[in-house]
Amino acid sequence: MDQRLRFVGECLAGEASMTELCEAYGISRRVGYKWLGRYAAEGPAGLADRSHAPLRHGRSTSPELAEKIVELRRARPHWGPRKIVARLEALHPDLAWPSHSTADEILRKAGLVKGRRLRRRAPVRAGALVTPERPNQVWAVDHKGWVRLGDGSRCEPLTLADAYSRFLLTVSAGGGTSAAEARPVMERAFRTYGLPQVIRSDNGPPFATASPTGLSALSVWWIKLGIQPERILPGRPQENGRLERLHLTLLETLSPPAADRKAQARRFAAFRAEYNHDRPHQALDQLTPARFYSPSPRPMPRRLPEPEYGSDLAVRKVRTTGEIKWRGELVQISHALAGEGVAIEEIDHGWRVWFYRQPIGLIDPHGRKLLPIQPG
Repeated sequence: MDQRLRFVGECLAGEASMTELCEAYGISRRVGYKWLGRYAAEGPAGLADRSHAPLRHGRSTSPELAEKIVELRRARPHWGPRKIVARLEALHPDLAWPSHSTADEILRKAGLVKGRRLRRRAPVRAGALVTPERPNQVWAVDHKGWVRLGDGSRCEPLTLADAYSRFLLTVSAGGGTSAAEARPVMERAFRTYGLPQVIRSDNGPPFATASPTGLSALSVWWIKLGIQPERILPGRPQENGRLERLHLTLLETLSPPAADRKAQARRFAAFRAEYNHDRPHQALDQLTPARFYSPSPRPMPRRLPEPEYGSDLAVRKVRTTGEIKWRGELVQISHALAGEGVAIEEIDHGWRVWFYRQPIGLIDPHGRKLLPIQPG
């Protein structure tokens, strides 16, 4: 900007020719006259940099085509930009329709497309899923998905089933997915049917977190009871397919939803009795789940047992920040374990961290970071 002002000033002074000044400033005569003309028309402000972008892109979508894209989206609110462009190309093959990415941008500007939620990264799963060969070896837990009851309240059923026999242990009419709602439901099931060896869940709350350990307050409680948490892979609901199939059948009780939570709970109770004892199950040779299920021989303890760590392991208490002090460094373990004691075992490449009988992570060789347990 300063050089352009000096150039114009010397031009106006008339002490040198345009050719000489352009050579001195390293510009062409065309550029020199351009700066002089801008100064004459706009003053010093005319010498500022201007955008080089064209006022209208040569391949920009015309307002008429953009309006047709918006109209079709409003008529078909569940169609994405690919479907919309494909349909418009079929209806009007003579017009030059934009790419689906351009159509997506047009819909965004019209407020018809919302940004996708970022998916929380799921913790790595260590090892393969347990194949149930007997009752209470694996229980499956999940939330059905919420519905609006007749009184306007929200109902988000929690289901817990034995994966071997398909026996529906409980189905609640709770209003959310918090651990505070899930724990009493599961505790009643433990007291009624005993404890399983494994509980299989997805990676969402309240069953898991995105930390390297994957532990939540609920799964920490399971481990203290001697139950192994097991998570399906993200985007693989078929790994908990028996429970997913049960959820389809459960829709019978939600079509339409009951008037209130108590009424919906009564429906669930009637459904569970019929499902377990009366309804033939195709996967069980048309027999009922109750024919294959018996309670667990492991009763729910009156108090949680304390961990028994070997004398060869170093024990550290997890701070309220979720960290432990290890070899002079603070290592983040898990907020879900705050106040709990974990044990550290030296291995070939770093240290393995245990919580009760469950390995929950590996401290890297530098002793600064907790890594997930790798499969295998």
